[in-house]
Amino acid sequence: MDALDLMLARRSVRRFTTQDVSPEDEQKHIDAAFAAPSANNARPWHFVLVRDPATRSRFKGLHQWTWMLEKAPLVIAVLGNDDDPWWIEDCAAATENILLEATALGLGSVWCGMREDPGAVVGYERSCCEVLGVPARAWRVLALIGVGHPGEKKKPRTQRQVSKVSYERFGKRSR
Repeated sequence: MDALDLMLARRSVRRFTTQDVSPEDEQKHIDAAFAAPSANNARPWHFVLVRDPATRSRFKGLHQWTWMLEKAPLVIAVLGNDDDPWWIEDCAAATENILLEATALGLGSVWCGMREDPGAVVGYERSCCEVLGVPARAWRVLALIGVGHPGEKKKPRTQRQVSKVSYERFGKRSR
């Protein structure tokens, strides 16, 4: 499968079987994350791998879009050190690599965004930090990624929107 085919095959999977993710596949996900580009090679990330059912169950109630994490046999928390000005971009690249590796391995995955704007009143990022025991200073949670054997089938697709492509100058629709 070439890179574009892999990207088109990557779909958000929200239903998982009970089959576990192997330790070898878990390690491949981490290797993929560390292969992501990083500004100045700072790599301001940290990954927390969660398999404990009780902890995964606590993720379910963080916000309305994390319900499926309870059933994912592996959840990867992507943390970034917000002392680095590029932590969001770097951690997003690592997150995408994890998602693509899951697809390459025949697994399903879903990205649940956790980062809140500073001063947010909702508090689900803070709650996530409490669940994971993340120190209050510097570390932020960009995402929780559920990984597992897919309990649903989704076909590859393109989502190309020609209205969002310009040539040479914004708004120029052809060459």
